[in-house]
Amino acid sequence: MALNLNSIIACVGACGFVSMAAAAPPPPMPDLSPPSDANQSVFRLQGFDTTKLADALYTFRWEGTRNIFWVTPDGVIATDPISVSAAKALRDEIRKVTDKPVKYVVYSHQHWDHILGAQIFKDEGAQIVSHKNCVAHFEELPHPDLVMPDITFDGNYELTLGGKTLELIYLGHNHGDCMIVMRPQPYPILFEVDLVTPFGVPLGRMNDYSLIPYIKSLRAIEAMDDIETIVPGHRMPTAPISAVTERRAYVEALMLAVKKEIEAGTPMNQIPDKIALPEFAHMRNYDTQIKENVRRVLTHYNMGW
Repeated sequence: MALNLNSIIACVGACGFVSMAAAAPPPPMPDLSPPSDANQSVFRLQGFDTTKLADALYTFRWEGTRNIFWVTPDGVIATDPISVSAAKALRDEIRKVTDKPVKYVVYSHQHWDHILGAQIFKDEGAQIVSHKNCVAHFEELPHPDLVMPDITFDGNYELTLGGKTLELIYLGHNHGDCMIVMRPQPYPILFEVDLVTPFGVPLGRMNDYSLIPYIKSLRAIEAMDDIETIVPGHRMPTAPISAVTERRAYVEALMLAVKKEIEAGTPMNQIPDKIALPEFAHMRNYDTQIKENVRRVLTHYNMGW
């Protein structure tokens, strides 16, 4: 029997046929899982060390990335384990100062270069703590060395152990949407990760920073009248609170300078070459990073991001 092409076309759908193009499954996803024990810190210093900050309070550095840990009569509060290799070294460093077990490991935010490797502490009974907003990121981008949190919280949280309280402070959306800073009460010290790397300008296009909320978060830290010292998540063990002011002033000046060029009608592709902030030229990486910083600000003004 001869088949009429027009009749076949008319029947598709009405007769229950499905086109091969619609029915074909999508190609399988390639294996995009990250390598095991990836330590992706951009600060490739060597080795590790531990620095005492105050009574029973320490900062541990692995290459260019650091955390804090606090020894209490009932156990240890540790923070960002960094990587599997770093966590093993961290455990050894903790054992040099106490035989108490690690009871809690607190994540500062969702980025892999800070929070991998907690399994070694989990296996010994520690509970993992993070802001609740981190969970969605962990589920969307799983990693074989990432341990999901046991305790999550919304807003601020006080983690108390052995009569000592680590205040976990949520400042809102800044470097992502689950970043916290940590205050070991009553010390005038704040552990902050990636919001300020002291005495340097931001890297590149400030990936994952929402600029207006970021500035608000820096101002909120400056408003903490009893904070004198910050412990950054990268590089040196401590810096004065003035390092926060310097970073905030730089970002604000950058945004104002870019806005001025836009309002003057300067073509967008010429603006990175037009911006100079000599009052900040002393800051680390100023010469190599300012043009990329400008391009990030242009994205903010063009897209509202």
